[in-house]
Amino acid sequence: MIQGALAVYYREMALMRRRGFRLLAGMAVSPLLYFVTFGQAVGRTAQMDGVSYAAFLLPGLVAMNSMMQAYSMASEINISRFYFRIFDEFMASPIGPAAYVLGEVMAGVTRGLAASAVIVLMGTLFGVDFQAGPLFWLGAMLNAFFFAGLAVAMAMVVRTHQDQATLTNFVITPMAFLGGTFFPVEKLPGLAAAAVWFLPLTHASRAIRLASQGRPVPYVEWALLAGAGLLCLLLAMRLTRRVQD
Repeated sequence: MIQGALAVYYREMALMRRRGFRLLAGMAVSPLLYFVTFGQAVGRTAQMDGVSYAAFLLPGLVAMNSMMQAYSMASEINISRFYFRIFDEFMASPIGPAAYVLGEVMAGVTRGLAASAVIVLMGTLFGVDFQAGPLFWLGAMLNAFFFAGLAVAMAMVVRTHQDQATLTNFVITPMAFLGGTFFPVEKLPGLAAAAVWFLPLTHASRAIRLASQGRPVPYVEWALLAGAGLLCLLLAMRLTRRVQD
């Protein structure tokens, strides 16, 4: 299975290298606009949770950008399914559904980490005070792991690109704004504040933010992200096997 997963992963990495500049530009443009607008123009002198708003915002952008890029694997898979029939070729090969899913998830995690690195570079250039240690990257990786698994699972469910766009609009976009990216979730009204704790991005934002400030991250955050990611991986394998059958 490992060899099959590496074959799928190698294909996705070859595509990433070929797209190169366009992919990096896509990773940078939206976060740069958010960072300049909110972190610099609006929050230059503002404080949030005892740090500058720019230092508060940057980990949230890492979580949001890694989520977006990892979940974008769903669109890549749909293109290969509906237009180029590459998915059918994979399923007809000895690779198998589990190896296929694992390879795509690995590619999604790589894209998520690359997107996180873009934000870190951006924060460094703007002189933001933060720490990008091992726990910081662990949070970004687990966040990308969850959303890459979710992307593969959702790609096996949708029938058209319109369905994919609908899922993104109703699931990913609200999560990007309500998952603690731009403000502390505690600031929301009571019921809404309780509801957003069920969003994986909320825990990813919190874990990455605490790590960026050199503060201890509760073990429950790691457990929730890893457990949710594993469930999505298993669900994606099951759905892929169903599509193959």
